[in-house]
Amino acid sequence: MNRLENKVAIVFGAGPNIGGTIAHFFAREGAKVVVSDQNADAARETTEFLASRGFEAVDAAGSALLEEDVERIVETAVERFGQLDAIVNMAGKIHWSSILDMKLEEWNEALPSFPTAGMLTTKHAARAMIKTGRRGSIVHILSTAAHFGEASGAAYTSAKAALLSLARSAAMDLACDGIRVNTVTPCGMEHNLWTMMHDEVFNPDFRPPDRPSFYSRDDYLKNIPLTRFPRASDLAWAAVFLASEESSFCTGIDIPVDGGLRHKYPTWRPGDHARTNINDYVRSIRKTAYGEECEPLFPSND
Repeated sequence: MNRLENKVAIVFGAGPNIGGTIAHFFAREGAKVVVSDQNADAARETTEFLASRGFEAVDAAGSALLEEDVERIVETAVERFGQLDAIVNMAGKIHWSSILDMKLEEWNEALPSFPTAGMLTTKHAARAMIKTGRRGSIVHILSTAAHFGEASGAAYTSAKAALLSLARSAAMDLACDGIRVNTVTPCGMEHNLWTMMHDEVFNPDFRPPDRPSFYSRDDYLKNIPLTRFPRASDLAWAAVFLASEESSFCTGIDIPVDGGLRHKYPTWRPGDHARTNINDYVRSIRKTAYGEECEPLFPSND
């Protein structure tokens, strides 16, 4: 506890899953938190959750893709708390399409989104850190898409890879000011099982789409050496480390939070040997919000 005591942080993209959990863990470790999201209701909900736990937080809705919004959100942190020590950014627009079907307008919308949000949040946060005399930490949330090619994911992988390169270059630009820039890379998240992948998990009549790029949640799970999906809390602990003084000599690094997925031999399926399957997995876990467990995914038959 108190690893972030006397620090002020902004979390860009702070709904109840990843961003809200990071905001919660930052607050638990002693930080004052500005909660930002382009959805004002989501930002307010997270702020109210933190306040209900006795933490000091303020919401500041806005888009990390708009310079005037980012500048205002950063100013809110400095005006309210007098300084800025850390930010976490995960903003951007996701687009999936085969390269054969890619529309130029969709490409032009998706490709610059993640690096643009990264550039704007880094620029204005760093300026505020320098102005208030803080040797701060900037954290960008990536994806395994930043490191691999993915069928139907040309826009997304390109955008995330650009954000990775931006973070590394920004780390060099800001090193002389004592500001660190690092990244965290998760693979497919556990909360996708009850959000994006809901039908695949809960619908007994689900049939895989007839396209070569499709892989099931069971396929994915069997490729993770630690045989589970990352949780929002896993990312939050990595972000706490990068925002704390424990990582004061780390800049330009990427922390993979993927259970070993990125570093395994490609054709090895560890889940086959561990007898892991998605049906047993979803019955063994509970939904989470802000890093806390709530109801089970499947109701008990008792």
